[in-house]
Amino acid sequence: MKITILGGGAWGSALAINLAAAHQVTLWARDSAQVAAMARERRNTRYLPEAAFPENLQLAADLPHALRGSQCVIVAVTVAGLRGILQQLREASVAVPVLWLCKGFEQPQAKLPHEVFAEVMAVAHPHAVLSGPSFAQEVAAGLPAALTLASAQPEVATRLAQALHGGTLRVYSHDDMVGVEVGGAVKNVMAIAAGVCDGFGLGHNARAALITRGLAEMTRLGVALGARAETFMGLSGIGDLILTCTGDLSRNRRVGLALARGEAVAAAQAGLGHVAEGVFTAAEVQRRARQLGVDVPITDAVCRVLEAPQRAADVVRELLARDAKPEHGRRS
Repeated sequence: MKITILGGGAWGSALAINLAAAHQVTLWARDSAQVAAMARERRNTRYLPEAAFPENLQLAADLPHALRGSQCVIVAVTVAGLRGILQQLREASVAVPVLWLCKGFEQPQAKLPHEVFAEVMAVAHPHAVLSGPSFAQEVAAGLPAALTLASAQPEVATRLAQALHGGTLRVYSHDDMVGVEVGGAVKNVMAIAAGVCDGFGLGHNARAALITRGLAEMTRLGVALGARAETFMGLSGIGDLILTCTGDLSRNRRVGLALARGEAVAAAQAGLGHVAEGVFTAAEVQRRARQLGVDVPITDAVCRVLEAPQRAADVVRELLARDAKPEHGRRS
């Protein structure tokens, strides 16, 4: 299959490297200087310096050239950049399936990626989301990873999952786009909370409790948005949540660790060199939850810490002091 990947960040580059083993892949980035540097160095020295590009991986800064002959377009930009890329694809009259990798809610109206897609492109246009527990460095290195590819169009999910599945990359098809997208968005917020928890040295017991209650929070919001509860027991739910809350490569967890040390949010992000989506997603998750009347105490706590990092210890104490409730209560 001829695949075009749009976005010159770590995840787009990693997936391009991985898929190039079995497909004709073109990696596009809007920054022509970055593309020139990648072509010269045969690696993405800015975002993924440790991974060399295979010889057959094509690079492009010209979008029409990158799209020419493509059989599938994979959008590997942040949620903030999704709408703009989709508008360019619409203007280019792209007719092939469009798949996105971003995880989060678009600001300022807390819209999930598939809702953005519906506003920009025709709903009938083949589309899907690819999500799950996956660090870019490991995918680029060819280490095993399992992902979920979801679409409201079952035949699209099946066809694309079969095409991308192979080697060390296992891809499972799914039809619950809402659940897969909510899992991918909320887990980043929970990872910030986990980083704060670990930063204060609260222990493994506290982290396990936070992940478990974070899963309950994620599920409540997802179900209220129309997802199925069982989706959150899969790769894009509990799988991605565990990885992002415990893995040392997690950007969002590292932001939480920095906040626990008393660093400002801007400094915590600057130290990463990458985007930590949870910083922008937390307020949008809170906004959507309030619209639906869904209780999200961990997200609320993260929002308070992001607003005033110096009060992080107080916020943690207040969260721990919440009244006891039945574990499976509707608002537990």
